[in-house]
Amino acid sequence: MRLRWNLLSILIMLIVIFLLNWQVVLRWFYPIRYVGEISAHTQATPLDPYLVAALIRVESNFQPDACSLKGATGLMQLMPETAEWVAGRLGLEIAGLDLIDPDTNIRLGTWYLMMLLEEFGGNLVVALAAYNGGRGNVARWLAEQRWNGRLDGVNDIPFLETRLYVQRVLGVYTWYVRLYRGVWPPPVTELLFLPNIGRHIESWWHRGKQILERYRHLLGSVSSR
Repeated sequence: MRLRWNLLSILIMLIVIFLLNWQVVLRWFYPIRYVGEISAHTQATPLDPYLVAALIRVESNFQPDACSLKGATGLMQLMPETAEWVAGRLGLEIAGLDLIDPDTNIRLGTWYLMMLLEEFGGNLVVALAAYNGGRGNVARWLAEQRWNGRLDGVNDIPFLETRLYVQRVLGVYTWYVRLYRGVWPPPVTELLFLPNIGRHIESWWHRGKQILERYRHLLGSVSSR
């Protein structure tokens, strides 16, 4: 009986601590790394550093040596051919380009994201879709009016991965601004194992939300017949 009450007391105390300091607690699940590199490569652009941090979290969870099955590499998961093209535009030496290096990867990735924003008229939703799904694909979807380029039409994006990607990056971006109150640079608050737990929960949440939206869409289509 005493053990049960002790556990209950601890649980109540943890709930109170969370309610009083919910932003600080959630920062453990949403840390930001490589603040210096993000700052250096966004300060001369209109890019919000929290947006770049959100993209990095979704792409690699701040793992500089991350590599996808398709070959996307580093923090911002750049394809080697894209990285080489960007490096050429920046006048950098292409031979020996190290995409595992955080500073190099973030420099190339932020330039590419900024270029996509400019190419698509400052439309962040479209730029993010192009970052994931490819510039050519997105331009074709827009030209063929398969997608209106707005967040409210994100379910019309042909690639499921890109639909989820846009929603996740914007969702993490919103949380970052809220948790850190939009003040950059952010305070350092991190417990080593919690970010991975938070990222998995966030991924499951967005995937479940997408499935629910598709289910509702199917029900709506059936009922309208």
